[in-house]
Amino acid sequence: MFVLPASAAAWLLIAALPISIFVAWNDMRAMKIPNVAVGALVIGFAVLGLIAFPFSQYLWQWSHLIVVLVIGFVLNVLGVFGAGDAKFAAAAAPFVMLGDLDLLGWIFIACVLAGYVTHRIAKHSPLRRLVPDWESWTSGRRFPMGLPLGMTLVTYLFLAATQSPV
Repeated sequence: MFVLPASAAAWLLIAALPISIFVAWNDMRAMKIPNVAVGALVIGFAVLGLIAFPFSQYLWQWSHLIVVLVIGFVLNVLGVFGAGDAKFAAAAAPFVMLGDLDLLGWIFIACVLAGYVTHRIAKHSPLRRLVPDWESWTSGRRFPMGLPLGMTLVTYLFLAATQSPV
């Protein structure tokens, strides 16, 4: 059971779904997450978060952005995460309730595995001919983390939005 109320998740999904699709596509295409997408996600939360949450909770959710941005910066400096990945994760953080971190971790693991396997299968299949110029096909060991990051946010919000009320 998610801490995030189903109605709040449904509101937040309005912004998260198209932006996450754009981020995943662009990261696979160019191995970059554009700042405009990160900004759009922040604006999406700024607007829809006011509808989705009581005001005090809305303000609290913003603290998640700061914490994840600091963690992402450290991971970027250590070479674990790209700068765009860190910024996207920070922009997505206000969408997530603190009490759902355990579930989010499992969703993230599943999305990383599914994204990696799917990307690698597509890379070595005839599907590659549909988008032969994607930089992620030839980026060596680098992987477009925008794919699983976007999948994680959308999956989390979708599962929370479709949970049955108690």
